[in-house]
Amino acid sequence: MNENQKQRIALSIFFLISGFSFATWASRIPTIKSLFDLNDAELGNILLILPISSLLGLPISGWLVSKFDSRKPMIISFVFFNIALALIGFSQSILMLAFAVFLFSFTMRIINIAINTQSISVQRNFVRNIVGSFHGLWSVGGLMGVAFSTLMVKLEVPMDSHTLMVSTFSMIAILIAYPFLLKNDKSPHGNKLILGKPDRSIMLLGILVFFAAVCEGGIFDWSGVYFKDIVKVELFTLGYLIFMVFMALSRFFSDRLIEKVGMKRLYIISASLISIGILILIVFPYFWPCIIGLSITGIGVAAIFPMTFMLAGMSKKYSPGMAISIVATYAIVGMLVGPPLIGYIAHAFNLKVAFVIFLIAGLMLIPISQLFFKQQHEAD
Repeated sequence: MNENQKQRIALSIFFLISGFSFATWASRIPTIKSLFDLNDAELGNILLILPISSLLGLPISGWLVSKFDSRKPMIISFVFFNIALALIGFSQSILMLAFAVFLFSFTMRIINIAINTQSISVQRNFVRNIVGSFHGLWSVGGLMGVAFSTLMVKLEVPMDSHTLMVSTFSMIAILIAYPFLLKNDKSPHGNKLILGKPDRSIMLLGILVFFAAVCEGGIFDWSGVYFKDIVKVELFTLGYLIFMVFMALSRFFSDRLIEKVGMKRLYIISASLISIGILILIVFPYFWPCIIGLSITGIGVAAIFPMTFMLAGMSKKYSPGMAISIVATYAIVGMLVGPPLIGYIAHAFNLKVAFVIFLIAGLMLIPISQLFFKQQHEAD
């Protein structure tokens, strides 16, 4: 096995474990709601911590990736990420839970910037697109995390034991993979954020991930609650599991789809599928229609983040790490606005009405993506 393949496998493990750990948290949100006796608005306040701490982590992650190789901030942040996940399970008070969620989200942001920066660097050593497969593995990790969480819920395993098991396994896996990661991927230029007039291409890509984050992040946080409170399914992780299955499968095909239909058309297809899936969830809040709706939504959101980060990594103004960091800022704002807003609207009206936000966000991907490609064409 050559060096390039080893680097790809090592990075794949980090994507896989990241998805597994995040899904562990997301799957247990309904448990947290029950344990702390939270209403939808109070749960929205807890979820608001994630984007705020991520936003605080962004300038630090951009600086770390531009200052060092991406693998160094990746491993350090992953260690604290695992500690935070365990702390979420062991929280005995709202204050402790808030601190654990803050640390979890803060370190997750650094991880995401680092692994996506490294993925762009690893991609340069391969002829065919492989970035989508990394995101596919993140989704597979998420799928494994949901499946394991579903088992833990069914067996009535306490949340503290569950999160401790996952964080311990995660720690062992990343320490084994770390030595094989790509080294010396620090970019020699484009590492400084240039203040003043924003780069229009990067801004449009940022708006795209903003709306994608509203959809994807919102489904992560609220699909379990939707299945429990609206669809009345006792095994509430099932909806999230279906969403992750179809998103994971689609991401493995996204690289080939990009080559066949092109990114411009794929954004339109993705946005249309998201809108159709969410519409089914809202209009037909029953078990099988919701399963179908989440399946279609999972297919729709699959390619948005891989495509957008790939385009950001091609920026002529910024290094891949800095460009991804800037674009990710918009994603954090999407997560800042989306999930808590769903909670507040659900509290004021109901969760079905709140899901209209996802429908609007999905539709907005069409005009923004076409504006980006038009701008690129004019620039060329």
